[in-house]
Amino acid sequence: MSRTSSGPEWSGDMLSKPEMVDAFATQLRGVLKTQAAFVADVRQEAEAMWKANRPEGYSSFEAWWRHRWVVGPFREIQEHLEEAAKLTFELEARYRKGRHEIPARKQAAALEKKNAKAQVGAGSAAVPPKPVEPPTAGAGAPHDFLSLVSKERSA
Repeated sequence: MSRTSSGPEWSGDMLSKPEMVDAFATQLRGVLKTQAAFVADVRQEAEAMWKANRPEGYSSFEAWWRHRWVVGPFREIQEHLEEAAKLTFELEARYRKGRHEIPARKQAAALEKKNAKAQVGAGSAAVPPKPVEPPTAGAGAPHDFLSLVSKERSA
């Protein structure tokens, strides 16, 4: 694939919308399937060519072994491309969850918490809290900290 100067340059905000991710994943899946089909065609031709033109002088085991060495990488490449095409569905699902579903749930939970706090706050505003009186040591005893400290030192 060659890059032309007329096409847009890549930027991270290109995948900020679900429809953009859907289009990207669909296009990527198509490219990967096309490449997997190309490798499958090459593999099929290589297998047919090898079977039709088996080199002379090879034992059946050696011919099988060389055939495996030629065809094996094509099979693995084809499997990797097919697996990559399947992973595009996971790409879409992760994007949808990470960018839309999870933040929407967090936002709904935060809104619910805020509404619950506002209701509790509105209910407690109607009944003001009663002031707490400090305990008294005696009828004529001082009520502040410094007075208590000076009383302790003098005693």
